[in-house]
Order: sequence, then C-alpha cells, then structure tokens
Amino acid sequence: MRYLPLLAAAAALFASPAFAQSADPAPAGTAPDGTPQRVIEPYFGILGGYDDFSSNNRSAVTRNCNGRSGCPDGGFVEGVAGVNLPIGPVFIGAEGNIAKGFSGIDYEYGGYGRFGLRAGGTGLIYGKVGYQWVRTDERSNGKRRTDNIAYGLGVEVGPKEIGLGGLPVSSGARLRLEVSTVNFEDLRPSAGIIFHF
Repeated sequence: MRYLPLLAAAAALFASPAFAQSADPAPAGTAPDGTPQRVIEPYFGILGGYDDFSSNNRSAVTRNCNGRSGCPDGGFVEGVAGVNLPIGPVFIGAEGNIAKGFSGIDYEYGGYGRFGLRAGGTGLIYGKVGYQWVRTDERSNGKRRTDNIAYGLGVEVGPKEIGLGGLPVSSGARLRLEVSTVNFEDLRPSAGIIFHF
C-alpha cells in the first residue's frame, strides 16, 4: 500500500493539463480528435519502463529482497494491444500486455479492463485493473514467478496536447505515460507510443 499515494499524485498531475483542453467538445458523430466516431477503437503500442519491487512486500518472489543479487528489479520493453469503447465523454475497454525484461525480470504478461475520460482533442485519462504474471531471471526465496491483481493510472495525449498541432491527428499516434503496480508490491512507471486505428 505504500505506493498508493504516489499513484494518486501521478494521476492528479497528469489529469490537470488534459482537463484544461476539454473545453471544446467534438461535433456530434466525431471522436475528440476530429476523426469519424467509431463503435470501437482498437490500438497497439510499445512502451519502455522499469519495474521496482518494494523490499517490504509480501510477494513469495521478493520477500526481504532489500536490493540483494537476484532481486527482480529491472527495465523492460512492453507491447500492448487493446480496444476502447467510447461512450460520450468517457470510455471503457480491454487491454493485454507482454513485456521482456533486461535484468531481473525475464518476462511479464497480463490482461486489464480500462476505464476513463476522453479529454481535449486526443487525450485519455484512465485507470485500469487486471491480473499480471511476472517471471524473474533468478530465483529469490526459491521462487521465479509471482502473479496478482494489478492496478494502473495513466494518460494518453496526441500531437495537439503536446504542442505539435501541425501533425495530422488522424494518424492516431499518442504518447502514453503510465504508472502501474502488482498488488502494491512494486512500482512500474512506463512511457511509449500508442497507435489508434
């Protein structure tokens, strides 16, 4: 639970600029970025990040880890794919992920439900809840795997929101910033590019 205040602060920080952009509603029948409204919005993307496990957690993999050799902290590259269902100014959706670690983490994968607000021309502010499986490179306390309920908060912003209004918004490329956790036992910040189509 020690990461809960950090997640809440990150969500508040990310949400402020995006809400400031939401004053101009999109015309009926169009998405916030001005493209034709679709029933569903599929997407895929690639992110990079770092998985930092707490030394005080109760995970079978990382109990009393305290930064020793074999602890699963490490960087990763992650692929995500999912679908959003817009419902006026809000959306719901589903997402799957698979990640390959550079050190400490061997691989991770999971599935999530997402929900949030559509903001500005191309912005999304969201929370997600799901399940994540983690396999470490080395054994810690005789275990190489952990899995548990996972939570996350994040934002996606398109070209207009980050001062690149000259780029075509219909391309669907958006910057994603996210912080997630597996049962509040780790802190997993990540950033990358998401392509909506």
